[in-house]
Amino acid sequence: MGKLKLTVNEDKTRICAVPEGEFDFLGFTFGQMFSRTTGQARLALRPSKKSIKHMVDKVHALTDRSRTWQETTKLVGELNRALVGWANYFVVGSSSPAYRALDSYTAVRLRRWLRSKHKVRRRRGGLIHSRISTGTSGSYV
Repeated sequence: MGKLKLTVNEDKTRICAVPEGEFDFLGFTFGQMFSRTTGQARLALRPSKKSIKHMVDKVHALTDRSRTWQETTKLVGELNRALVGWANYFVVGSSSPAYRALDSYTAVRLRRWLRSKHKVRRRRGGLIHSRISTGTSGSYV
């Protein structure tokens, strides 16, 4: 550490026993996870709760009702760019549950935004829901 002229921040530094404890670093949570198929424990990484919350807040801000003035294609383009960037950063590790949660939240927010934009009341049958579909790449059309 001396050669690199780096100092250790005592407030942020802690010693963690890896199999039992978890720690967050660069948006990932490192810790023990269990395999779904074998049930064996392994050291793995996944997106941290803070990074998922940050992305949820970003989707929430992009699909705010006060932004219904903008074109739908522009909003979908912004959402896709943000989601693809986030997914590409977290491509390593076990991120499928985080992807599913973020995808379902985005679909709900986008449906709500479209209903607000087009002044369509909520109906049983999901008239707006049928218009939203995901393509083969997982992006919103």
